[in-house]
Amino acid sequence: MTNEDTTHFGFKQVPKQEKVALVRNVFDSVASQYDVMNDLMSLGIHRIWKRVAVQLSNTRSGEKVLDLAGGTGDLTTLFEKRVGSQGQVVLADINSEMLRTGRDRLINRGLTGNIRYAQVNAECLPFADNSFDCVCIGFGLRNVTDKDAALRSMYRVLKPGGRVIVLEFSHPIDPITEKVYDFYSFNLLPKIGAIVAKDEDSYRYLAESIRMHPKQDELKLMMEQAGLERCEYFNMTQGIVAVHRGYKL
Repeated sequence: MTNEDTTHFGFKQVPKQEKVALVRNVFDSVASQYDVMNDLMSLGIHRIWKRVAVQLSNTRSGEKVLDLAGGTGDLTTLFEKRVGSQGQVVLADINSEMLRTGRDRLINRGLTGNIRYAQVNAECLPFADNSFDCVCIGFGLRNVTDKDAALRSMYRVLKPGGRVIVLEFSHPIDPITEKVYDFYSFNLLPKIGAIVAKDEDSYRYLAESIRMHPKQDELKLMMEQAGLERCEYFNMTQGIVAVHRGYKL
């Protein structure tokens, strides 16, 4: 089997056709405790990261937004407020358990009028060209097998003048933060996952997947190669998280 036939799943190399199922198993396992774990892992700071990403999207009333890897609906909730009753948010995820959890959560909050749901693969989005004013993928791109294909697909469904927003764990910009972050990720995070979510292995994979994700400048170049213009990124929490933004002009 050649390198072209394999891809990374955390630090492991696996056949490309197997990665989707492996990632699905991870998120099937953690779906019920996903929100609790997010709060514990980030000390609640993930809520600030998400608000900054939505602010950088420049989404306005009446626009149509695709929230890819939307999970339990945090970003969809924020986008829904911005687009209003005349706009629409499509909460999309490849994982049925995450999508069901997000749908139930939003319905329980009474958010129903301008939200739609779709189980999709980001690499081959089943939407028409020029459909959305904004496409956002939050903490999901690192789990995609073919990131270049996903970025091209996002570009295709984006309207001229639209924005792609990638909110993702990234790479610390100073060595002290990197050392502390590595210790936390590989020593504490899996143990928290074992206690709270009863799943140490899935949270070890999540830590490894972050390290395998492209660095900030590399992801910016990938977005440009997908056709996006005026690409830029914004580091948060010393680069532990970054928001990348690009336009279809």
